[in-house]
This record gives sequence, structure tokens and C-alpha cells, in this order.
Amino acid sequence: MRSVNIHEAKTNLSRLLEYVSSGEEVTIAKAGKPVARLVPIRAPRPRRTFGVLKGKISIASDFDGPVPEDILRAFEGD
Repeated sequence: MRSVNIHEAKTNLSRLLEYVSSGEEVTIAKAGKPVARLVPIRAPRPRRTFGVLKGKISIASDFDGPVPEDILRAFEGD
């Protein structure tokens, strides 16, 4: 994380914004004490649409039935 004083931030704002747009955070300090932080804006998560796969997925009636012995042995490493 980069730290700059207020005067340097005013003078080099465009350069600091380039750092931020590449993912780096910049702290702005006054008399050596941090007062602000420039951080990249995170893209909002897309909204979930419920029911998109309705009618496209089917679950077998025996999905929770016993596992065949050969497959069970394969999972157990035999």
C-alpha cells in the first residue's frame, strides 16, 4: 500500500488513480497521520435469478439409495 501526503496527492492525483485502478490502495496522510484511503471500486455482484434451471434438471427417484459395492470400494481406495 502506498502512502502520500495531501500536497503530493493533489499534485499527482492522476498517477494515484492509475495505481488504484490497477488494484493498489493509496493512503493519504496529513502531518504523517492517515486521513483517507483511495481504494478500487469493486464491481457489484450480479443478481441471482431463481428458477433458471426449472424443468431442465431431474433427480432420479433412487438418488439417495445405497451405493453399488464396486463404486464404494473405489471411493475407499480399494
